[in-house]
Amino acid sequence: MPTDVPATELLPRPDTGRVFTLPMKVRLGDVDRNGRLRLDATARFLQDVATDDANDAELDRRYGWLVRRTMIATSTSAGIGESIEVSTWCAAIGRAWAERRSQIVGARGALIDAVSLWVQIDLATGRPARVADDFLTVYGEAANGRSVSGRLSLSGPEVGVSGPMATPWSVRRTDLDPFGHVNNAATWSLVEEAARLDLGDRIGVAELEYPQSIEPDVPISVATSAADGATSLWVTRSDGTVLAAGRWAPVSAT
Repeated sequence: MPTDVPATELLPRPDTGRVFTLPMKVRLGDVDRNGRLRLDATARFLQDVATDDANDAELDRRYGWLVRRTMIATSTSAGIGESIEVSTWCAAIGRAWAERRSQIVGARGALIDAVSLWVQIDLATGRPARVADDFLTVYGEAANGRSVSGRLSLSGPEVGVSGPMATPWSVRRTDLDPFGHVNNAATWSLVEEAARLDLGDRIGVAELEYPQSIEPDVPISVATSAADGATSLWVTRSDGTVLAAGRWAPVSAT
């Protein structure tokens, strides 16, 4: 079954096919001042389990993967010191991308579901590459014939006098990944900041997607807007080009 809007549906764990699980623990550097797991740390856990899954599957090392969109739905927050299991599986496959479902289950009741759209990259050129045969062999059964597009779904910022105010954002060198882009987990900190999630219980749905990569040495700004209980944000260049878009909605606003 094809889907035109990727990484928006939390499909159940497949009955057959590969599911990879990694035990982890929520540490001091993963939590906010109230001891709850932050979104940027959650994104790092999701990246780590995806990387370990690909390494364990011994996929072709000529290719890498970049996150294009992620949705994180928190039903019960994870807390500091909590032992968790992070599981991941392939939910759909496209021409040069794939949808990856993940789930975090904690020993003290944490439950966080996520789904991401990842694009396969030729490491020699840095450009998207058609999904390789070995990927189809390893993950095809779990995907069960479901295909997915590479479309994004979040809207651009409002314009006009009532639009959001933008503030400059300086990329730190520690934010960069081996591709020279701002790492996905680092960008999630902007969602944390915009929605001031350390003031609530974090029960809700967060989204983050990248129309373009965020690179260093390019002046960028972050604009935010709040409506109907939800918070939206956009990372833009000086010419108005949207590099990333995010949204946080608590349960009451989802």
